[in-house]
Amino acid sequence: MANFKTRINQWIKDHREEGTDLLQRLVQAPSTQGNEAGAQAIVAQKIREMGLQVDIWEPDGGELKKHPYFYSPRSEFSNSHNVVGVMKGTGGGRSIILNGHIDVVPDGDRNQWDDDPYSGAIKDGKMFGRGVTDMKGGNVSLILAIQALKENGIQLKGDVIFQSVIEEESGGAGTLAAVLRGYKADAALIPEPTNMRIFPKQQGSMWFRVLVKGRSAHGGTRYEGVSAIEKSMTVINHIRALEEKRNARIRDPLYRNTPIPIPINLGVIEGGNWPSSVPDLVKMEGRMGVAPEETMEQAKNEMAEWLLKIKEVDEWFKDHPPVLEWFGARWVPGAIDVEHELMNTLVNQFREVAGQDPVIEASPWGTDGGLLTHVGETPSIVFGPGVTEVAHYPNEYILLDHVFTTAEIIALALIQWCGMEPLQDEQDAVLASNEDK
Repeated sequence: MANFKTRINQWIKDHREEGTDLLQRLVQAPSTQGNEAGAQAIVAQKIREMGLQVDIWEPDGGELKKHPYFYSPRSEFSNSHNVVGVMKGTGGGRSIILNGHIDVVPDGDRNQWDDDPYSGAIKDGKMFGRGVTDMKGGNVSLILAIQALKENGIQLKGDVIFQSVIEEESGGAGTLAAVLRGYKADAALIPEPTNMRIFPKQQGSMWFRVLVKGRSAHGGTRYEGVSAIEKSMTVINHIRALEEKRNARIRDPLYRNTPIPIPINLGVIEGGNWPSSVPDLVKMEGRMGVAPEETMEQAKNEMAEWLLKIKEVDEWFKDHPPVLEWFGARWVPGAIDVEHELMNTLVNQFREVAGQDPVIEASPWGTDGGLLTHVGETPSIVFGPGVTEVAHYPNEYILLDHVFTTAEIIALALIQWCGMEPLQDEQDAVLASNEDK
């Protein structure tokens, strides 16, 4: 038992420089939407060198558009590939998907960065760059975990399916394409930036639009009109009340450290077209959080029914009800039982490597775990080395120590989950013992 654990620990230490270089090269390959090819080429080359069975393809936009859970601002994925590597087991063990997304959000205002967003600069044990924490660091942890097993001659009984997918940041089309291609397993692990906390549950989310109507008039006689801007303030307060109501129902202890477990965020508001006119229309757009055990349809229906009740707050809305529309990105919620065997496996190996109990919480944001769980019928857990607080921020960084600690935890978890064949030197020792007898 101790033999293979000692080997993996030493291998991770010996390959720290190699792993750091791989992560730096991935960060230096910008992989915003439509520009993933360079980073995916690095991934594909690496897993080929490791001896995995490699599958590379461009998702079929026509096929994806037929699926109810598809969303992307584009329907063509030219030069945007999914990359999958399979380490086949010997048979008789449980399989697992290791899923990480290669796409990153735009770098934003470069003046807010201390270094170039794609520098991969290393300072004080941290690497900086767009995507280093969300989630290329986690992807490297997956690769190192598999490589540690391969190079130590450890054969697993179950299959390990490594996925480097596109499109997570805009709704999960890459993972959906992998599911439709036939990739399923007994469980999945997604190394999103959790600060090495374990998330058995992930909230979902949907984008919505609300149109608030007024009545136009000249600004000099504004009392003859009805300002849609003023009415929108009533709608905002009404939506805030819904947020309070929905969150008051959340009693899950996994959310004890989350001030608002399933927020409703209003991110866009537009109204009016002339300073001297009373505005007759306001458009508001936002994101609605969906609880892990809730369906997206349930959340939609609650929002629709709640907005109908606004006429009880202001009679204007009896004849001019707000118009609710659902559009754009959405992330499917997901949950796995906290006593699921993969949870137990991950918790045990975390204790083994880190020497302490892990923090177990619910994810404050959506991931591809919901798609894997509900569409791919593959129960999913989120656990990774990235820094939650700096994902999508300027000067995004990751603690390099966490990348390698996570790799060691995952390597040991794969052995416990998938099952392991006896090591060759152990087999030789048994043969020698039998010969002596």
